[in-house]
Amino acid sequence: MIRNLLKDKLSSGETVVGCFLKYAEADLAEYVALLGWDFLVFDGEHGTIEPGDLSGLARACELHGVTPIARVPTNLSHPILRFLDTGVHGLHVPWVNSPEGAEAAVRSVKYHPRGVRGLASNRSGDYGLSEPVDRFMARANRETLVVIHIETIEAVNSIEGYLEVDDLDVLFLGPSDLSQSMGLAGQKGHPDLVAAMDRVAAAVADSDKVLGVFAPTLADAAEWVGKGARYVVTGMEGFLRAGMEGYIDGVRRL
Repeated sequence: MIRNLLKDKLSSGETVVGCFLKYAEADLAEYVALLGWDFLVFDGEHGTIEPGDLSGLARACELHGVTPIARVPTNLSHPILRFLDTGVHGLHVPWVNSPEGAEAAVRSVKYHPRGVRGLASNRSGDYGLSEPVDRFMARANRETLVVIHIETIEAVNSIEGYLEVDDLDVLFLGPSDLSQSMGLAGQKGHPDLVAAMDRVAAAVADSDKVLGVFAPTLADAAEWVGKGARYVVTGMEGFLRAGMEGYIDGVRRL
């Protein structure tokens, strides 16, 4: 594992910006990395990315000083282990609806004595060639970023408990799933949804955790940075749509 530059930036108080990618194409990942993101999140929940894809995607990022992160499909130890063994520098863990679930996720990510992650020679530890195993375990425990999704009203109502979980780095707001869990699917500006998200932001502000958020537009990002978010993620498709639709419309008007 190369040093986690993203975690260094967060520890120093910086605001970081990243992009979700759903496609298992290393050339595409490298192109996007070259645009200057702090990190890319390779999506194994809503995308088709599997552990076998991630080593090449991680290398494409590392070549250019961009931190590779992956989103696992579920909060279970086995998929978490398989995703981490590829050498990504951290994980997004979705659908974590209780503090106990957050603790379980952290334990799945970390090696002994903090956790229960299985140990083997793999890319994350330079295949056992670069340092003694005990030193690698300690370094991996220190460097691996843990991002938990807060995307249900049950999670919002238990937010104070998440703040007690050691080694949890980022609490990440997922507006779409949260709106759905509240019976407000797609109602981005609904007062109840805004109040729920603001409750999380206020709680995280008084803790040692970082607030993260999905912000599809610059206006969304500005709003949430103003509320204390320092881990801001968007998606590639919105930029493709805006650029392509504008171009198509422009050509057809010629």
